Amino acid sequence: MPIKVLTFGEIMLRLSTPNYERFVQSQSFDVTYGGGEANVAVSLANFGMDSYFVTKLPKHEIGQAAINHLRRYGVKTDFIVRGGERVGIYFLETGASQRASKVIYDRSNSSVSQIKKDDVNWSEVLKDTIWFHFTGITPALGSKVQEVLIEACKKAKENGTKVSCDLNFRAKLWTEKEAQSVMIPLMEYVDVCIANEEDAEKSLGMKPKNTNIHKAELDESGYFELAESLKEKFGFDAVAITLRESFSASRNGWSALLIDNKDCKEPYRSTKYDIQIVDRVGGGDAFASGLIYGLLNKDNSKDALEFAVAASCLKQTIPGDFNHVSVDEVEKLIKSGGSGRVER
Repeated sequence: MPIKVLTFGEIMLRLSTPNYERFVQSQSFDVTYGGGEANVAVSLANFGMDSYFVTKLPKHEIGQAAINHLRRYGVKTDFIVRGGERVGIYFLETGASQRASKVIYDRSNSSVSQIKKDDVNWSEVLKDTIWFHFTGITPALGSKVQEVLIEACKKAKENGTKVSCDLNFRAKLWTEKEAQSVMIPLMEYVDVCIANEEDAEKSLGMKPKNTNIHKAELDESGYFELAESLKEKFGFDAVAITLRESFSASRNGWSALLIDNKDCKEPYRSTKYDIQIVDRVGGGDAFASGLIYGLLNKDNSKDALEFAVAASCLKQTIPGDFNHVSVDEVEKLIKSGGSGRVER
């Protein structure tokens, strides 16, 4: 029987410029759907898990189109609440070389931001659920969502369900002070924390030493110390930190580290991939889903981390938010030693 996993958050309509065009020159948009927790749900479904996504969407056709998009990839939508007036939108201008990508949000008053505590029966939703995942984007959507999320986390802990959080700070949604006032108390319920250096600093007030991501400078020891400090301060079972070295908008170094109570009692750093990026949106979500899958299915947590990094590497070669890869494809990349070439 497949393992039941569940995520809660917002799915948005994504409108992106084709062929690396700028907003001001494009005469059309490519249409798809995406959002942090929805992206994780799709990846986990692709990996063969019993994957559920919880959100609130309007009853009109655009809301239904978002649900249909999730169902297309095997995500269970049984617990999605219908109501409210609109689906959030984000516009994406994909960068290249020295020109960075740009995102513009149009998500105020979206249906999920108006969700109410009695909209979701978490005791029913979380029944037989092994893992519950959310990101720092979800509580940034407002006090109503925060109330529902806190209720979900409490029920998950009562249920013995593992809880993971990808910190995912978004400056366009809230300030550092607002984020820390909400995120730090939420860490009481989190077993597995996923972060990068910016998220840890802005969401939890902790940062690595001697690192400048924009200059592609990375002091491994500073990240090890950060992971250990996060684990000790908040009592996490595991802390994973993604390590991105930005050589340009089109080329990044990509790896991660993990510290836990199992095989990574000493911080362990993964294989490093040199990625020629097609679309980095959703790369962190692909890492989160790969880590969840790995921790649930691998005997060794080092192997779980390697699976997560390889899955995320592949995602960044695929247009759109979702990671359209299988377990077999991820394993082949790992076997190749990161080159993508497999001996026949």
